[in-house]
Amino acid sequence: MSQPSLPQSIQWAVHLLTLLLLPPLLPGLINKVKAVLAGRNGPPVLQLYYDLAKLAHKRALFSRTTTWVFLAGPIGTVAAGLVAGLLVPFGQTGTPMSFEGDVILFAYLFGLARFLTVLSALDTGSSFEGMGAAREVAFSALAEPALFLGFAALAKASSSLSLSTMLLGSGLGSGRIAGPLILVLVGWAIVFLAENARIPVDDPNTHLELTMIHEVMVLDHSGRPLALVFYGASLKLLVLGAMLMDPLLPRAPQAWQNWLVFYGGLGVLAVAVGLVESMMARFRMTKVPQFLIAGILASAFAFLLLLV
Repeated sequence: MSQPSLPQSIQWAVHLLTLLLLPPLLPGLINKVKAVLAGRNGPPVLQLYYDLAKLAHKRALFSRTTTWVFLAGPIGTVAAGLVAGLLVPFGQTGTPMSFEGDVILFAYLFGLARFLTVLSALDTGSSFEGMGAAREVAFSALAEPALFLGFAALAKASSSLSLSTMLLGSGLGSGRIAGPLILVLVGWAIVFLAENARIPVDDPNTHLELTMIHEVMVLDHSGRPLALVFYGASLKLLVLGAMLMDPLLPRAPQAWQNWLVFYGGLGVLAVAVGLVESMMARFRMTKVPQFLIAGILASAFAFLLLLV
């Protein structure tokens, strides 16, 4: 017998509040895990909330070479992340916005955000930011195939092109889907680290321009635009993390239990990222393409297994 669930309007309200308020918490958890493993106290878990509030009250400084394109990156990243977050299910519940084929919109929302960020970096006229933009585009060309091949595998398994159906209808309970799903999640885990500029692909805490990828593209931002950059990055971390976790989370009998499981899963994901960044060093630039190709191969093998 099905258990009573929360009204759909309440679930959507919780979804929106989670999407708007929770993202800055994840980087704080990751940094706290890294600090504890290094034997330090580290910054507070809520540090990014304090930073965003401080930056929101600061005036932005703009180079004389920049145009309106310079602001397109921060604004576009936040807008794309918010719309993408409406397509990904949170807590084993339905999404506020869902339709057949929304998986294509989801993928290209982040592609649009990247495009605007690259344009924003090039608009500064800085050679360092141009170098970071070139690296970002080159590595994203290897990350996107792994993402799309994973979508193709789940679409084949669920017979649907709706992201909600693909993620919630492809659990590990079925023997035939278990192996391909594990391969898809391996490929997506690599995409997750690459798209969020995490170790071993990129180091979000580095300040050496010659080795930076994403961070070097936002060096000229300050004040409110910089706050949007930080919030957009944490928003992307939440949305892609939810996409990665959804097929793994068990379905609880009550809706509020599903939400608790979802929040617990996000905490486990943040701890896992902190552990990875504490135990691994950043790859050389020449090794990053090999790492991303491994993600492509994992997703491709998953798709081929489902075709057999």
